[in-house]
Amino acid sequence: MTKRIFFFLSLIAILIGCSDDDSFTTSRDAKLTFSVDTVRLDTVFSNVGSSTYSFWAYNYASDGIRISKVSLRQGNQTGFRVNVDGDYLDNSLGSTITDLEVRKGDSIRVFVELTASPNKKDAAQLLSDDIVFQLESGVEQKMNLKAYTWDAVAIRDLVISSDTLITSSSPIVVYGGITVNEGSTLILKNVDLYFHDKAGVQVKGTLVTDSVLMRGDRLDHMFSYLPYDRVSGQWEGIRFYGSSEGNIMHATELRNGMYGIRCDSSLVSADHQRLYMERCVIHNCKGIGMELFHSYVGMLNCQLTNSLGDCMMIYGGAMNIQNCTIAQFYPFSANRGVAFRFVNGYGKYDYPLVQLLCKNSIITGYADDELFGTQTKENAAFEYQFENCLIRTPAVNDTVRFKNIIFERPTDEIQGKKHFVLIDEKNMKYDFHLDSLSTAKGMGCY
Repeated sequence: MTKRIFFFLSLIAILIGCSDDDSFTTSRDAKLTFSVDTVRLDTVFSNVGSSTYSFWAYNYASDGIRISKVSLRQGNQTGFRVNVDGDYLDNSLGSTITDLEVRKGDSIRVFVELTASPNKKDAAQLLSDDIVFQLESGVEQKMNLKAYTWDAVAIRDLVISSDTLITSSSPIVVYGGITVNEGSTLILKNVDLYFHDKAGVQVKGTLVTDSVLMRGDRLDHMFSYLPYDRVSGQWEGIRFYGSSEGNIMHATELRNGMYGIRCDSSLVSADHQRLYMERCVIHNCKGIGMELFHSYVGMLNCQLTNSLGDCMMIYGGAMNIQNCTIAQFYPFSANRGVAFRFVNGYGKYDYPLVQLLCKNSIITGYADDELFGTQTKENAAFEYQFENCLIRTPAVNDTVRFKNIIFERPTDEIQGKKHFVLIDEKNMKYDFHLDSLSTAKGMGCY
């Protein structure tokens, strides 16, 4: 008898509960509440799919709400793709879904993606549409979708086998990479290159750049405050093979690569500079910023900053550095390399350091010592000189190799990041122009 009464009471409770949950209203006062006002997508390249964005639609009313129809106001014309609570807006039915229910206290999640068609403009263009929620009550609610779309030229596995000039007012997205064959010259001028994951530049011939940006192709954000453009390891970098010679880079910025520039070992000749760089930036690498094996390289007014490995690593050769800023403030790991390191060997091989001249430059960072020079091979040349520089390293009593040097100490009032206009580790924003209070006036690249 007791079991029967318990079963009867339980059944009544279930029926009452179901009846309450299944109560739906057609009152025009009952509306959905959205978690955001507008879905703002990041800038996307035309014909390239965006990341997935989402928002919630909540029912805070005292009864359930029925949605007669969800649709895109412009149908399937804008390139937005919408999934509502697991169901895609079906383009064959006019980009709509019908007959959804949101019980009281419940919610549904809506996902949004975009693949935009070319807009045939040089600059990024605003693209907008609305997701329209038509309630059973006749009330219409909408969620606005906004994105900027940018036409880009796509190149895949480009091989340069003859002298070639590439210039473009539109960005170029590189898939697979660019290879410059021996005996060929690639000139990049007034162009922005956006490299897809693992793509890079392999130079066996000659590379000449002027007013060029090289970075990863992700235009979206990792977090709301952190765009992928500030995250290292987005693309490969530039590698110069041993056969490569006569390379010139002017006003060129490489950022957010696995590494920046890597030069394989080659013949070092005093009258033949293998790579010359002027007003160039290598910033935020996941490996070594600039790694040179037995090469003759010249640098003027260049910035090498923030690498998980060393910002500059020299294995012998000849190096002429004038008015450069080499600063190690890599934010993603405390196990970072130093700003500047040089040696005269690699493994079992001698790499004589014929000449290293560094003048009017800044070498600094987080660590107490940001300059490491090690003679790893006793019988190989190890010639270096620093002149009129600010260097974060313990003072050296050597007036032949260190002339007119400001030896920076961690206890100095102006030291490390205080030399520069902006070092914002939280938001990964950096400006390496000198602060007005810096003691390094007349030094560095700015």
